Amino acid sequence: MSDTVIVNEVGLRDGLQNQPVTVDTDTKARLARLLVDAGVRYLEPVSFVSPKAIPQMADAAALTPRLPADEGLHYTALVPNLKGYQLARDAGYRTVALVLSTTDTFNQRNLNMSLEQAAASCENIIAAAREDGVATRTYISGAFACPYDGPVPVSLPQQLTERMFAAGSDEVAIADTIGAGNPKQMKDIMTPLIRAFGAEKFFVHLHDTRGLAAAMAWEAADLGVRRFDASVGGLGGCPFAPGATGNMATEDLVYLLESCGLKTGVDIQGLREVVALAAEATQRPLGGRILEWMASQEKRGKTPCLW
Repeated sequence: MSDTVIVNEVGLRDGLQNQPVTVDTDTKARLARLLVDAGVRYLEPVSFVSPKAIPQMADAAALTPRLPADEGLHYTALVPNLKGYQLARDAGYRTVALVLSTTDTFNQRNLNMSLEQAAASCENIIAAAREDGVATRTYISGAFACPYDGPVPVSLPQQLTERMFAAGSDEVAIADTIGAGNPKQMKDIMTPLIRAFGAEKFFVHLHDTRGLAAAMAWEAADLGVRRFDASVGGLGGCPFAPGATGNMATEDLVYLLESCGLKTGVDIQGLREVVALAAEATQRPLGGRILEWMASQEKRGKTPCLW
């Protein structure tokens, strides 16, 4: 197993899409610059969705050319349908993220499609992307539980994952969209999938609603997963998933992985400036547990020792 971990920052998209305060394009561009300065190399900054449905993402086309263009950066755009894919492709994105929820109800609320319709839509987008040379990552949303129908059987995200790989998806992300999962579920879902497809094919996307995101992240890492989504400051929440709180904070994920000997390339001190700007822009307190601990040490006149 590699000791290098990819941390995919989703704060600009998943983190901001459900905020009651709309963050302007200039501030989003500043946040992106600060994230890159802190060592983040993978970012999901936009989704090409209806501005009526998610007004916070209405500036996707305007923000894109203002994102940092440093060498070695990797950007992903979330797309809900073929039209969204075409907009992302034309905007220059070489990787797109698709969403497939595990139940009919969740797909209806999120995409206005049944589960079968959403799966077929993903297959159509994957086919179009393969023709265009665009990489795809399919999110199995609500992989642990549906916000409307409750827990889902382990076999369901596994079956949908197999279907998406069969369609040609380059990667699959197993997503605990409402933060309802536990480490045993992570092991039960991921173990056969990793055996069948390889750990390098998977991302893990976690929300910390019930405080188990760190435990689930470590279970996935112990199984060999080296690609994780996170949101700076713990920003997050899905407008179509009642009860979902923020994603696992990027700074907490980085601390977890680095303290266990894995390498993220992300500087926690650098993330503090990002969190401060995000808190100002969203008009709400933000920050993972590691930042609270660092601040408490500094108040006592100590220099926080992270590793």
